[in-house]
Amino acid sequence: MSILLISKTRDMKPFRDALLDLDNNLDVDIWPGIKSNERVNFAVAWNHPKNQFSNFPNLRVISSLGAGVDHLLDDESIGKHVVLTRVVAPKLTEQMCDYATMTILNMIRHTQKYTYQQEKAEWNPINHFSKENLNIGIMGLGQLGKRVAMRLINNGFKVSGWSKSEKSIPEVRTFKDKELDSFLATTNVLVCLLPLTSDTEGILDLNIFKNLAKPSFLLNVARGEHLVEEDLIYALDMNLLNHATLDVFQKEPLPDSHPFWGRDRITITPHIASLTDPAESAELILDNYKRMLSGQKLLNTVDLDKEY
Repeated sequence: MSILLISKTRDMKPFRDALLDLDNNLDVDIWPGIKSNERVNFAVAWNHPKNQFSNFPNLRVISSLGAGVDHLLDDESIGKHVVLTRVVAPKLTEQMCDYATMTILNMIRHTQKYTYQQEKAEWNPINHFSKENLNIGIMGLGQLGKRVAMRLINNGFKVSGWSKSEKSIPEVRTFKDKELDSFLATTNVLVCLLPLTSDTEGILDLNIFKNLAKPSFLLNVARGEHLVEEDLIYALDMNLLNHATLDVFQKEPLPDSHPFWGRDRITITPHIASLTDPAESAELILDNYKRMLSGQKLLNTVDLDKEY
């Protein structure tokens, strides 16, 4: 029996080394260097080459290397008997909280404008937006969304949240699925932390931007496919949005010719809001691997009906 680490873009050697540091009796393969397809019964995947999993007849569990699982749900080579799980790591959550807080403060305090001024040796103070007069609206109140909401509240922001099912979080005004318009009407800074599903793909569109309270800002740290890119450009050009910060994109790396580059009202970061730590992830992966072997309940399993 062996664990397969599979990715097109990620160096999986640190994850293999971290797993072996925890248990040097493990048999761990890194795609495409697989000793025996028949021995693979547990896989860990991130941005993996599609249609590979049917090659492993004894595969029982596939773990995403992060919290997102959309890259697994659209792979037709994964049998229905295979259980999908996610890595939900405390350090990933903490990093996301830091990134969201930093980014929102940078947007409302005009940090990027001051960076441009420094390049031109300009001294031009700008009136900033007061966080006491702004409401943060978080789309998606799963584990990440809840923790980000709590961090922002602790930093003096007013926070509301919108999710498919009813949620209860202290000091957070929550809205359910059918209450999206009411949620948007009270939101100045929209933070997308939704899972990517057939219902949420393209949800960040012109209608959303039009219905936000003014001034309005966007932070997308979920998936690039949530955003209708043309609608964002139009919303910024028509002053429906003051600024947008994007950490995720439909195509990564973002192509040199992409229209987002060079726009002073879009801040771009290269999918670094939350970076997976090999040592921490290895502990969670190994825990689920041993649970699988002993027939115990797996942690952080994916609900295929909900798509997350």
